[in-house]
Amino acid sequence: MLTRSDDLEILLSVVDSGGFSAAADTLDIQVARVSRAVNKIEQQLGVTILNRTTRRVELTEEGRHFVASIRVNLQNMQQAEQDLISQGELPKGRLRVDAASPFVFHQIVPLVNEFQQAYPDIQLELSSNEGFVSLLEKKTDLAIRIGQLEDSTLYARSLGKSQLYIVASPEYLARCGVPSKVQDLLDHSAIAFTGPKILNLWPLKGFKTKEASVSASNGETVRQLALAGHGIACLSGFMVKKDLEQGRLVSLLEAHRQPNTAREQVNAVFYKSSTVAKRISAFIDFIQPKLSL
Repeated sequence: MLTRSDDLEILLSVVDSGGFSAAADTLDIQVARVSRAVNKIEQQLGVTILNRTTRRVELTEEGRHFVASIRVNLQNMQQAEQDLISQGELPKGRLRVDAASPFVFHQIVPLVNEFQQAYPDIQLELSSNEGFVSLLEKKTDLAIRIGQLEDSTLYARSLGKSQLYIVASPEYLARCGVPSKVQDLLDHSAIAFTGPKILNLWPLKGFKTKEASVSASNGETVRQLALAGHGIACLSGFMVKKDLEQGRLVSLLEAHRQPNTAREQVNAVFYKSSTVAKRISAFIDFIQPKLSL
């Protein structure tokens, strides 16, 4: 029989994943077990916590207050247990980290060897997704997200800002000319993202990206296209700073560039009730001062 804390953790998974089946997949248990846990809690409390429909589940008013309370209490209990177990020990266990592939390639991969030397008992598992992933659905402990955050169920730690650059290769500029004002871009080939739309909002006042001559869903592909001389692109500093320093790309229209756009924000996000808090903190504390954003 499940313990009470197990039942509560299953309930939280149902709430966070949006359904009984999704929670079962996340926890790798049967749907019937999820249903029994939730029914058991409701019977013990004598109130309905979840309203079920054929498509989704929603918290009742009583359920919202209850879930908010148990989320904090479970987090405190799990952290207390973890602190007791790991007293005097380095963090250990699996840590699943997700980020856009360019961030993984240019920022995380160069730090892996040093991180493993500092924390030999943490098994780091890296995944790359171009869009925002559901941490529960993808069984991810920590995600690095570029841009403005909207999901209030996640805890965020700012890693800093990564400035946007308008870039092109020297070969392209020698062939097609160097734009001196924003409107000159209309006479050039643009390299764009296939989505989301915010990635094609360049930080230039009064400029709307024209139809691109070539586009890609992956930021690293956009970078490679720019390096190969296919046109002008707008990319984050975390992936092109070395290219600019070494002359592989040239920064354009710097006097016209608008700073502090929402797309420049870089955050590490995770669930507040995470049982891998020490591993997450260790990873963030390790990489943050070493990032080149």
